[in-house]
This record gives sequence, structure tokens and C-alpha cells, in this order.
Amino acid sequence: MSQKQVTYLVVVNDEGQYSIWWDGRELPAGWHAEGTRGGKEECLAHIDEVWTDMRPLSLRRRMESV
Repeated sequence: MSQKQVTYLVVVNDEGQYSIWWDGRELPAGWHAEGTRGGKEECLAHIDEVWTDMRPLSLRRRMESV
């Protein structure tokens, strides 16, 4: 028995935080597609590569202005 491959999108919010979301579903408010689409492991691997600073964008900006 074959299991259907689920496709995900890498999404990011205004604070620069990343997650994955099911392709074809409406995105939650405040999130937008980053451009990467694929299987769960592929999307999570991409997030591991690009999300190197886990702090919210607003915190990073505050810390830079000090």
C-alpha cells in the first residue's frame, strides 16, 4: 500500500520565524510562503540552513540599536 506524499511550504512571519505549512491550505494570518516547497524533511532541512538566528526580528533590531 502506497502512502500519498504530502507537500509542504516553508513559511515565514514578520518576525523572521520559520515553519512549515501544508501546500494548498490557506496560510495563517501574518505568515507568507518563503518559496521552498517539498517533502517535510526537505523543508525542515532548508529551515535548518537559513534560520540561523532564532531571535525574533524585533528583538534583533532592539539589540542592534543599543
